[in-house]
Amino acid sequence: MAGTDASRASPTEPGPAVVLVEPQLGENIGMVARAMLNCGLGDLRLVRPREPWPNDKALAASSGADSVVNAARVFETTADAIADLRHVYATTARPRDMTKRTLSPRRLASELRGQARSGGSSSSSGVLFGKESKGLHNDDIALADAVLTAPLNPAFSSLNLAMMVLLVGYEWFVAGAEMTSQAQTRRKETRPATKRELLGLFEHLESELDACGFLRNREKRPIMVRNLRNMLGRADLTEQEVRTLRGVISCLVTSRGGR
Repeated sequence: MAGTDASRASPTEPGPAVVLVEPQLGENIGMVARAMLNCGLGDLRLVRPREPWPNDKALAASSGADSVVNAARVFETTADAIADLRHVYATTARPRDMTKRTLSPRRLASELRGQARSGGSSSSSGVLFGKESKGLHNDDIALADAVLTAPLNPAFSSLNLAMMVLLVGYEWFVAGAEMTSQAQTRRKETRPATKRELLGLFEHLESELDACGFLRNREKRPIMVRNLRNMLGRADLTEQEVRTLRGVISCLVTSRGGR
């Protein structure tokens, strides 16, 4: 499916490195590069590729993802390839006799984006992919912080190298698009409410509920107040929304002949 538009800018946010350990065919490396560029990824690292590098077959199979292929770096060991990374994840399709966290591609994407929000960067992370025939060695997986497994049909979960890279890259890309959309929506509305503003809303509401008798049961009042605050807190209100709700409360009190 063609979808190249050279007039549009590619994402500039660096993403996780894709580390191919002992890839066997140049064509597969090229298809990985194509999958990567579709998801805005550009850091391709190769550990002991079987075929000589640079590789014309990889370039041809990349279908225009020349920038990823040409920038690929070759390393002698997996340890060398990940030496500058802070977080490393290893893909595997079968159980391993190791005690490690297991993530889905979607959970990994969320974790990577969370690292970026905490002041880190997705570019300080990398994902290991093994050779086409056997996957990763246990020694390579031992270097990872967690293992990555796609939840697919247990009776047939057969992915080629490029498909797995695309699956991981897609989840990472979509997670970023969703965060951007949420941020843009938030900016259009107003800023997030401060805790002081939320507390003002809580106290305003509780005062009027006391006045109308809703919170008259003194024993249950603390629990009811806590539930109300938790419910409103989950709404992630903006400053404008807090002011609107306080206006609604005031209007209802006035319409009923209250204060």
